[in-house]
Amino acid sequence: MNKSKILKNTLACLIPLAFSANVAIADSYAPAKAFIPNPEYTPDLTRGADNFYKSDKLEAKKVTFNTMYGLKVTGNMFTPKNAKKDVKLPAIIVGHPMGATKEQSAQLYAQKLAEQGFVTIAIDLSYWGESEGEPRNTVAPELYAEDFIAAVDFLGMQANVDRNNIGVLGICGSGSFAISAAKIDPRIKAIGTVSMYDMGEAVRTGLNKSGTLEQRKALIKAAADERWAILDGKAPQYTSGTVDSQAEATNDIAKEFFDFYRTKRGAYGESKTTTHPTLVSFSKFANFYPFEDIDTISPRPVLFVAGENAHSRAFSEDAYKLSKEPKELVIVKDAGHVDLYDRTEVIPFDKLTSFYKENLK
Repeated sequence: MNKSKILKNTLACLIPLAFSANVAIADSYAPAKAFIPNPEYTPDLTRGADNFYKSDKLEAKKVTFNTMYGLKVTGNMFTPKNAKKDVKLPAIIVGHPMGATKEQSAQLYAQKLAEQGFVTIAIDLSYWGESEGEPRNTVAPELYAEDFIAAVDFLGMQANVDRNNIGVLGICGSGSFAISAAKIDPRIKAIGTVSMYDMGEAVRTGLNKSGTLEQRKALIKAAADERWAILDGKAPQYTSGTVDSQAEATNDIAKEFFDFYRTKRGAYGESKTTTHPTLVSFSKFANFYPFEDIDTISPRPVLFVAGENAHSRAFSEDAYKLSKEPKELVIVKDAGHVDLYDRTEVIPFDKLTSFYKENLK
């Protein structure tokens, strides 16, 4: 297999063809100085697509805090303007899709939930967005889980937060990171996921277990070979993720992600490497098992939300089957995976609100 190719359709949360038949290893991405959304493409803004929503009912503040590994995490924190100063509020930490930033999907959810009486914080995972970590775009599942746990530390020290009532919400890949965090931090009282991806299983076996062991080994070998390349002085390469041009979107899943990440609908920031992880670190997901022992989260409640037509639906269904009560699976009719990133007329905000209000008292 050509060493210059590395799974274009493997990073599950981004273009998840993952290990399907005839998937070759695709060209790596070199860093680019700037990314401009396709000016000739008209994004699908139907059904209330509103990724860059800004609420006038909230106080917004950029915050930073350190993980136990010394990395500084950046988040956008939201507090209801009508909150009483002498009342401690329940809080929710919201994680963005894998490879995205807090301004993509997570911040929309954080604001909509804060409007319902919660203190919320949308965080950039380590190595992504405004959070620290080098090399940029590194895959580090353990550190992503620590980001959620460190956010619990931070919120628990705020005068207006009830540290005994803190929950998490993970979107797409962050759903698996939030679960990983909740398994080892009982301070997380309620766990929700939307359009969740088990990033480990997606890399090991692909969607609907369509991959082979040989393809997984090819990915692992390519990542190992990249270590030699870096030691020999070459710049780190980026791989998979959302295609950068409409012409490259050759399947429905690729088109779905392109419509969000590469257009004015959801494009954020200047880096063309957004959504592209480093090749050298990508194989780390092969050792990530977020659903292992997911039943030990009980008796804390878990909520899984997935689109009826989402290619990722099976991940939420699998997690639901493996979890113990109290648990709930919500399938959103006529919704796909990315629909639940920003379509306000489709996202079940009422259900999310009732789940957190019931379980963060």
